[in-house]
Amino acid sequence: MTVRSGSAGWYLRRLSRMGPREVGGRVGDAVRRRRWRSAPPDCPAVTGARFTAVLPAGTLAAVPPDAAKRLVAEADRLMDGHAEYFGVVRDDLADPDWWYDPKTGHRAPGGYAFDVPYRNEDAVGDIKQIWELSRHQYLTVLAAAYAVTGNERYAERVAAHLRSWWAGNAPLRGVHWTSGIELGIRLLSWVWVRRLLDGWPGAAPLFEDNPVARAQIWHHQRWLAAFPSRGSSANNHVIAEAAGQFAAACAFGWFPASARWRADALRSLERHLRGNTFVSGLNRELATEYHGLVLELGLAAVAEADAAGVPVPASIRLVLLRMTDALAAVVDGRLRPPRQGDADDGHGLVVDGAGTDRWASLLTTGDAVFGRLAWWPAVTGTDVRTPLLAALIKPTEPSVTRPASRPAHFADAGLTILRGPGGIWCRCDGGPHGFLSIAAHAHADALSLEVRHDGVDVLADPGTYCYHGQPEWRRYFRSTLGHNTLQLDGADQSVSGGPFLWTRHATSRVLTADTSDEGVARWCAEHDGYQGSVHRRRVELTAARRELRVVDEVRGPRRAARLAFHLGPAVTAELAGHRAVLTWTRDGEDRSAVLDLPAQLSWRAHRGETGPPLGWYSAGFGRREPATTLVGTGFTDGAEGFTTVLGFHG
Repeated sequence: MTVRSGSAGWYLRRLSRMGPREVGGRVGDAVRRRRWRSAPPDCPAVTGARFTAVLPAGTLAAVPPDAAKRLVAEADRLMDGHAEYFGVVRDDLADPDWWYDPKTGHRAPGGYAFDVPYRNEDAVGDIKQIWELSRHQYLTVLAAAYAVTGNERYAERVAAHLRSWWAGNAPLRGVHWTSGIELGIRLLSWVWVRRLLDGWPGAAPLFEDNPVARAQIWHHQRWLAAFPSRGSSANNHVIAEAAGQFAAACAFGWFPASARWRADALRSLERHLRGNTFVSGLNRELATEYHGLVLELGLAAVAEADAAGVPVPASIRLVLLRMTDALAAVVDGRLRPPRQGDADDGHGLVVDGAGTDRWASLLTTGDAVFGRLAWWPAVTGTDVRTPLLAALIKPTEPSVTRPASRPAHFADAGLTILRGPGGIWCRCDGGPHGFLSIAAHAHADALSLEVRHDGVDVLADPGTYCYHGQPEWRRYFRSTLGHNTLQLDGADQSVSGGPFLWTRHATSRVLTADTSDEGVARWCAEHDGYQGSVHRRRVELTAARRELRVVDEVRGPRRAARLAFHLGPAVTAELAGHRAVLTWTRDGEDRSAVLDLPAQLSWRAHRGETGPPLGWYSAGFGRREPATTLVGTGFTDGAEGFTTVLGFHG
């Protein structure tokens, strides 16, 4: 059954996951939207507005030359009108249509913002394509290029595009006023655009001396104060809303309500940063890219606070410190973190060119702000963002004891990393299904594995690919069959109620996580997602043999089983019976492994199939490519379970 977000059935399922307080808040939101339709709020008059949250002298001199070179190259591509968003190449950025979706060719309808059916791709187009450009993060890149070069053509393009956007997107009109995360990130972009253009004579006329700009900034903040993400929706969205609101209220504190907005946003940010983060430092959504997004937003918010002299609770810095240490702990030898849960390529602050590694950049910033630990992986890449943030954020001495050695098991998140010689890296998933009652960004991936060799995906998490508009693909990429785990009776472990809604969550628990023995690392966990049966998985990584042994056991009645192993796109497989020889190339060298599969199951290789989807890998949002998936079918009547052995040879 296809459940579309926004259908009557979806709304009923969504309502069932809300508590009374959330329902009451949403009723109040609905009343306010009706009131604003007939009597929209007016921006108060402002006099004497000034922008003082500038970069300290000498900051730009600290930008590494190679990072500046990448930035300018990216800015020049943008100036020529070229960009790529979610796999779609655009050549129209010299003079963009803010409501146009190049993927479908649709143009979003106008009218009162809360009447726009933005979840309906047939009516609006791919909303991610439309929204992404209006986050204005490409404008922060152009503004940064002006800051490092002094070339005014970048500043002039930024000004022209902002004036165009403000003229074409009047407050409360159209698709860009429908989602709080978009308003929050856009505000943060505007703060940085103003900061990076500070040396340009046109900066003040564009912002503080411009009544249109002031009205837009005020209406964005008023919107965010009125319609925060609530209850079961208070995930990364509410952090983006609070960070953007706080940044704007600090840097653009020109309005009678600015002090109140700043205080309310800071309280929200502190509460939700703690609520969205495990004590271990991992993000509770268990979606790695959202860990990166939240960390970026939190660092940007602290930078604004310190630039404005606004005290922030110590708990905020502590959460960001723990998040940074956790990131350093889970990355592989090539600084790639797990590919877990949803991922939509979302960023909090973009001032770098193509080729800048996101995760290396975050660790570099962490080093500058918190100080690196001895066990952190080495980072050799450079970026523009780190010296900018580090110039604003005041260094503080951590008030907690940080890990003395690299953590391998995060008990609260149920995530364990097993490491072996030659860059063998294995993520074992025994954690909660997701965050809050709807677990919006979770996948049905209990007990799944992700295995890499020197940074190459061998047993891969296939990724996300899409959110809206393509329900069959959305369903596949977050399904149990779409992960390296066991499926029973053709069903997912957790029950979906729509694209961002789970109505029943599998419960997992880790039984063993022993990484103390340098010879053999062991992990064992089970989940109850298949009612009437319990799936238990044991994993052993033996260093001397460079071998990973996986045993799947099912306690309960005889059931149909499918065991899937998804290979990375660089891996070629030759399957003969229940043995697959895997080969790939890394840095010009041939590598190989042998995958001995359970003989009780019948094995078949799938690649790039569409009816239904099977055998795909998504490197980023909106992109997919064929990859080999090995699927074994049979029944769970064997007392010995299913044993899989992956041995690396080169």
